[in-house]
Amino acid sequence: MAMEAPAYDTVSWFQIGTDDSEGAQSFYGGLFGWKFTLDPDSDGYDLIGYPGSTAPSGGIAHTAGGAENHAMFLVLVKDVKAACAQAEKLGGKVAVEPTTAASGLVFAYLHDPAGNRFGVFTPPPVPA
Repeated sequence: MAMEAPAYDTVSWFQIGTDDSEGAQSFYGGLFGWKFTLDPDSDGYDLIGYPGSTAPSGGIAHTAGGAENHAMFLVLVKDVKAACAQAEKLGGKVAVEPTTAASGLVFAYLHDPAGNRFGVFTPPPVPA
């Protein structure tokens, strides 16, 4: 069975940031049955999969040194820079400017007008 790609402008990833990744894995694994694997492309990031899923749907970012623990959703968009500009036009703020990961994934973190933090991203290009 082929996995269908998420639609643009939908929540298609979530991230939990914690300075206790083992504790988070124990909690969420025990509560929901989630499974965790180390992200081969990013040190300090664990991928989250659901029982029966064929691909990860979220991640745990290892925070340290005063970084804030968090839980947030990320929306798949066609153009991260354009989404940032539109968010600002609508009263939001860019918290982390568009960033390109080594894999080619592009992401940014935003605040809505009420101060809620969320992210937008485009996946890395698919190799030909």
